[in-house]
Amino acid sequence: MWRERFDEMAGIRFKDRFEAGRLLAERLKGQPVEEGIVLALPRGGVLVGYEIARVLRLPLDVILTRKIGAPFNPEYAIGVVAENGFVSINRREIELGVAHEDYLQQAIRENLQELARRRQLYRGGRPLPPLSERTVILVDDGVATGFTMLGAIAAVKDQQPGALIVALPVAPPQAVRRLEEEVDRVEVILEPEHLDGVGAWYEDFHQVSDEEVLELLRKAREELARSSPFDDTSST
Repeated sequence: MWRERFDEMAGIRFKDRFEAGRLLAERLKGQPVEEGIVLALPRGGVLVGYEIARVLRLPLDVILTRKIGAPFNPEYAIGVVAENGFVSINRREIELGVAHEDYLQQAIRENLQELARRRQLYRGGRPLPPLSERTVILVDDGVATGFTMLGAIAAVKDQQPGALIVALPVAPPQAVRRLEEEVDRVEVILEPEHLDGVGAWYEDFHQVSDEEVLELLRKAREELARSSPFDDTSST
């Protein structure tokens, strides 16, 4: 219903990532997410994931991936590296001469170093929390090709979750179809045919800092500790 409403409204943009997260949370309310967890892609995805976790009363954590950008355009993904060591390269781009092997190897090394830095910063060096048999909601603030999200999906699948849902404010139809082949469900609000950039669909798309990510992760933990979906007053 949300998708149809937004499709009919030309030029719609989200106020910010928090609004996008609240709208996605409404879409996810009917999903069976008991024992679930929200895993957000830093940095912008954490703002969206924070609202989803808050509304659904689920724990929030980060899932660490890094896209390998093309030499001529760092925003154009030609590969992805995930924190569990998963690496995927779009070989078609390589065959077309977009990047050479030495560039790729250097980019992989640099991205693995950055993932190690972020894991130390965001989780104190801890690996992903246990995900086996849990419902995992993967969140970002939007995707263009879906390549980075595919890396996150691979990292989560390695732990054999009970169900895997991808939640995105905005993504082009071709990326949505590709993600749907890999997970149980994809929730997307806006599906523009032409996605010049994720930021174009937000009024506020500020550069998110590590400090903002850490603060939201802290707030999410505190809010979850204060709330409980269970009523313990009936115990005798």
